[in-house]
Amino acid sequence: MSDGPGLTAAPGARPERRRLRYELAECALHGHRLVGTDAAAVRPADALIVREEPGGPRWHRCLRCDAWLPLPPPERPGRETPPGRDGIELPLRGRPLRDRYVLRLIALDRMLHCAVLTVLAVAVLVFARERERLRDPFYRFADALQTGVGGPTGAHGHGLLGDAERAFAAHGRTLWVIGAVLAAYALLEGVEAVGLWRARRWAEYLTFVATAVLLVPELYELTGHISVLKVLTLAINLAVVAYLLYAKRLFGLRGGGRAEAAVRAHDSGWEALERVYPGPGGGSAPAPDRTVAP
Repeated sequence: MSDGPGLTAAPGARPERRRLRYELAECALHGHRLVGTDAAAVRPADALIVREEPGGPRWHRCLRCDAWLPLPPPERPGRETPPGRDGIELPLRGRPLRDRYVLRLIALDRMLHCAVLTVLAVAVLVFARERERLRDPFYRFADALQTGVGGPTGAHGHGLLGDAERAFAAHGRTLWVIGAVLAAYALLEGVEAVGLWRARRWAEYLTFVATAVLLVPELYELTGHISVLKVLTLAINLAVVAYLLYAKRLFGLRGGGRAEAAVRAHDSGWEALERVYPGPGGGSAPAPDRTVAP
């Protein structure tokens, strides 16, 4: 099977540099984005997205990964011709598609934080309400455990039992405040996750500010006991802050929102499709995914 609708490489075309193609991954997960598959006829003006060879199959171009797929004309057409440009919503390509993958990776991290904090908040609030009822069973269990291993009675010392003893000794209002703070933080992380998953600009700013604020206590924690988890958490948050500030051009950096919109239009607009595969009158086009016109 050929790579396209009878097309040859443009004169002077050079091989495309090998790189990670997020478009291919997206098409593998969600399928190709084809248009005009239900059209009764193909016009010359549609050559950028669908072409028909005399006596041969109809070639449809994936608007995301630029692959050309041969399909027979529809037996029961749903429209006369393929839709015009105003009726086609182009999928993300290039850097905007890469950014969506990165933002969703950060969103998954925030979803995990939200889940953990929600469990902790519920646990603290339930403990604050049931503390008096749990006090006697806890101390009986602690005494039995300590006696069983030959230690002193009572939940004294360090470790988990010591932490539990301090929790039982804490003021009730303090526990409610801790639970409320954990719940609010979980809500914040959940809002960040939803906004980042939907690629909202406000979520990028919110995530940057919230993460940057947390860097201060994380750095302070490293002045005491250093652990692999603390170092890993700090490294991830530093990477998130650097990515949002530089790659997403927050606070006007590197041109700000206007430059971000220009990149989106350059990589995911009709100009990108015309640049890779010229339309009628633009010369011959390269074979999909192998060469590009200079």
